[in-house]
Amino acid sequence: MQSHSLDVDIHIILNDICFSAAHVDDLFPFFLRHAKQIFPVLECKDDLRKISDLRIPPNWYPEARAIQRKIIFHSGPTNSGKTYHAIQKYLSAKSGVYCGPLKLLAHEIFEKSNAAGVPCDLVTGEERVTVEPDGKQAAHVACTVEMCSVTTPYEVAVIDEIQMIKDPARGWAWTRALLGLCAEEVHLCGESAAIDLVTELMYTTGEEVEVRNYKRLTPISVLDHALESLDNLRPGDCIVCFSKNDIYSVSRQIEIRGLESAVIYGSLPPGTKLAQAKKFNDPDDPCKILVATDAIGMGLNLSIRRIIFYSLIKPTINEKGEKEIEPITTSQALQIAGRAGRFSSKYKEGEVTTMNREDLNLLKEILNRPVDPIKAAGLHPTAEQIEMFAYHLPDTTLSNLIDIFVDFSQVDGQYFVCNMDDFKFSAELIQHIPLSLRVRYVFCTAPINKKQPFVCSSLLQFARQYSRNEPLTFSWLRRYIKWPLLPPKNIKDLMDLEAVHDVLDLYLWLSYRFIDMFPDASLIRDLQKELDGIIQDGVHNITKLIKISESHKLLNLESLSAENRSRLSGTLKSQARRVRGTKTVGSKAAEPPVPSGGEKSLASRLVQQGLLTADMLKQLEKEWLTQRTDGKERTEPGTYSKGTRRKKKEPDSD
Repeated sequence: MQSHSLDVDIHIILNDICFSAAHVDDLFPFFLRHAKQIFPVLECKDDLRKISDLRIPPNWYPEARAIQRKIIFHSGPTNSGKTYHAIQKYLSAKSGVYCGPLKLLAHEIFEKSNAAGVPCDLVTGEERVTVEPDGKQAAHVACTVEMCSVTTPYEVAVIDEIQMIKDPARGWAWTRALLGLCAEEVHLCGESAAIDLVTELMYTTGEEVEVRNYKRLTPISVLDHALESLDNLRPGDCIVCFSKNDIYSVSRQIEIRGLESAVIYGSLPPGTKLAQAKKFNDPDDPCKILVATDAIGMGLNLSIRRIIFYSLIKPTINEKGEKEIEPITTSQALQIAGRAGRFSSKYKEGEVTTMNREDLNLLKEILNRPVDPIKAAGLHPTAEQIEMFAYHLPDTTLSNLIDIFVDFSQVDGQYFVCNMDDFKFSAELIQHIPLSLRVRYVFCTAPINKKQPFVCSSLLQFARQYSRNEPLTFSWLRRYIKWPLLPPKNIKDLMDLEAVHDVLDLYLWLSYRFIDMFPDASLIRDLQKELDGIIQDGVHNITKLIKISESHKLLNLESLSAENRSRLSGTLKSQARRVRGTKTVGSKAAEPPVPSGGEKSLASRLVQQGLLTADMLKQLEKEWLTQRTDGKERTEPGTYSKGTRRKKKEPDSD
């Protein structure tokens, strides 16, 4: 009652309540007025519900609903010929579109098609290639799935890896292609786990699904023994790791054994991946071992005899955007294991095993499990829907608009709204920059790796330049990335170059959305090819970079993620504790304990696991005896393996 800021009408009501002339319920209209000011959603929630109604997605694609499409599902495991048969249909058609999950796969079909005398264009987020001399669109196009047109009519469409319709982040692109492609025949290639869901979705469009089942063309067998030591490697072996640290560590150990290895992981540019694959496949090249992540599961043709799972633990992001560390799924294990013994390679029979004996039974169990059927397909709000939301909530940030949209959205049981954390991350990053909503939306859909600080700051810088109406020219970008760049001297330099490559990708992606503001795409593409060559040289010498990084403490290679690998098997936990002080090859070695009873000594276990060689053991023994006799550094002296310098152990090194 003492307040001077109250409106007159509420002041009168409060006064009446004090003198029992009004009821407290009379305050409710004022509360409601206040609530609508603070939460404007309340004023228009019915409209917002209508806008965010994601039920009946087939109705979003009138061109596809106007024709009766024939849906053919080519179902089978890796290396069963399912994609080959679909592509044959695509090549023999008068017009066609291929939709793949990776740039590499789109490139492969683009090259195959043109080599077969079928003119084919290429469309990816960062690249457009037309083959007709007059620049006219060819009747066939190979594209990444996000880039397919749902308004262009085709005779045949091919959607590869249809099981990715369940992907928490990208599933919406497969749903859009499946429901929206305007083609007389739509050929789907993928796992049998997607058959039931696809059949249900097509039932809602009134289209029947014809299923063609394929069996693997070459046999594959799970071995009864683990590799246990890198001394047991053979030509044609591929060691699959799920972390970069493991990749670096294994590559280093292979080099110590006098062998050469190729390296492939997800953040490498496509050109570098292809160069490493070519090096590994070349029968005249001394490189006969491949160290890779699950990036080899799609998009690369490799001559692998035996797949060796270095670990069965893989960090993943679930639908809620939370990080989980779980054993790989049956689907992932089959996809990776299927790379061994390809029909088109020199190894007709494939083998699969693990690095550690303890993981082998689990691998067999994972591979023998039936693949869980896919329950739902991903959806994603469109720019138009977000614009309509913004019309009703003009003062709300884009990140909050997305949150409100997801809260209000209604989906059928066969669908889910894809995780939009990456979109929201970009929205919050550029929130303070004055941009129109449509431009802001496009910037937020740009694919960036949010773990790379330089890539994130580049998105911010690009948006800032755009808002000032200052074109991002070739000369500006050269200065920004400090071109020319030097070859990498260590692993950190290599990672920095990969980040610069991603920034050039980002420029190219934006150049197709804002041609006037990003005018120098062709020059940037030439620059990117040059950078790809520098990165290829770095990866070719990766073991040297690892060695330098270790010596300068730029790379902390843990004991081959021993604890990570043993997380699956309780029997290894106590051993992991005993071994914790012992680093991998090229790291500090702890004092070898004396074996007790019938138990194997730590030294013999490490030799068996491939963490030590006989020569290194002798060297350690010499150094240990020398230090004992000298009576110096009695408290766990740190030693380096043969050929590297010794250092005192640091108290926090464990």
